[in-house]
Amino acid sequence: MIEVTRRTVLRTGLLAVASAVPAMSPAATIAPTWPSSLVQAARAQIGVTTRYDPTYVRLAYPGGDVPPDRGVCTDVVIRAYRQAFGLDLQKLLHEDMKANFAAYPKAWGMKAPDPNIDHRRVPNLAAYFTRRKTALSLTEDFASYRPGDLVTQMLPGNLTHIVIVSSKTSAEVPGRPLVIQNIGAGASEDDTLFAYQRTGHYRFSPVV
Repeated sequence: MIEVTRRTVLRTGLLAVASAVPAMSPAATIAPTWPSSLVQAARAQIGVTTRYDPTYVRLAYPGGDVPPDRGVCTDVVIRAYRQAFGLDLQKLLHEDMKANFAAYPKAWGMKAPDPNIDHRRVPNLAAYFTRRKTALSLTEDFASYRPGDLVTQMLPGNLTHIVIVSSKTSAEVPGRPLVIQNIGAGASEDDTLFAYQRTGHYRFSPVV
């Protein structure tokens, strides 16, 4: 009787402890990493942003954006960080530019920051990411480019460009990452990471 009583007490105690711990589903125990969230937010733009439109537009501030059906390569990055983390690169870059204007490129003859366009220019984003100490080495090693990384490129005609490294890889070359970008016909997922000169590599982790 004593042994049965002990077992009963132990079993009752374990059930009480178990009932005090909230049940967790498999999905809840494995939260997605920030790169996965960023890639998902970038990929969600495919089929929504269907045009490339570099027109200067007066934007709201903060949180300003052009209509979702259009934009440029930088808008893919800006929208992905906003959607995934509520992180506003328009505001972050503008505030840093106001405080450190001399640290940013002067290619457009700007004499003061402009929150309508500054964050939509690749060289400015590259300067911001570098100032945040997120720059990585440029290599030929596919494995160095992880999902969620940002890579700047120089397209023919000296056109600056930026992409988000995808979680998918090339069907032609095993292990070569695809990228999510707007290279002229809206948001798309393409095998062009090594098709153009790479000028910068960044891993900009949000605080989430």
